[in-house]
Amino acid sequence: MADDDMDDDADAEGGEGEGHAGGGGGKKKLFIIIGAVVFVLLGAAAAAYFTGLLDPLLGPKKVTAEAAPADTAAPTGPAGPAVFHDLPEMIVTLNTGQRKTAFLKIRVSLELSRPEDIPKVQAVMPRIVDNFQVYLRELRVEDLKGSAGMYRLREELLTRVKAAAQPAKVNAVLFKEMLIQ
Repeated sequence: MADDDMDDDADAEGGEGEGHAGGGGGKKKLFIIIGAVVFVLLGAAAAAYFTGLLDPLLGPKKVTAEAAPADTAAPTGPAGPAVFHDLPEMIVTLNTGQRKTAFLKIRVSLELSRPEDIPKVQAVMPRIVDNFQVYLRELRVEDLKGSAGMYRLREELLTRVKAAAQPAKVNAVLFKEMLIQ
């Protein structure tokens, strides 16, 4: 009988010990799972915010004058209509690397910010034409193909005209005519 009491006590202690340890392990697993889910949700929310997926939900960003970069800040003077100035027609020989000759005929118009910039551009017109001619003569026919070629040409010409007409502000280079022969 003493042996039976000891077995019952051992079973009772073993049963409680197993049940208690199993419950503690279950709580630990539950906390780890909840922590992992919260971590994943926070990571997904941060990724959505930084990639701009939440912008439609959050509304437009408000930029103050102090925080705005100098290029995006509002102009101080009255914004008037753009002024266009035509450059003379240019005909250049393209670089073909062969005996066959290819010509480029181009007419360009410059978009200026203010009418007061026209005399400044006219004063440096020989420099602008020279910059254009030197660049255009090194182009190949393949460089001008497609919309990507036209875009690159526009950007390169804009860079060169901005450098040549420094005090004047040139907004864009517009193609009026472009013929490759």
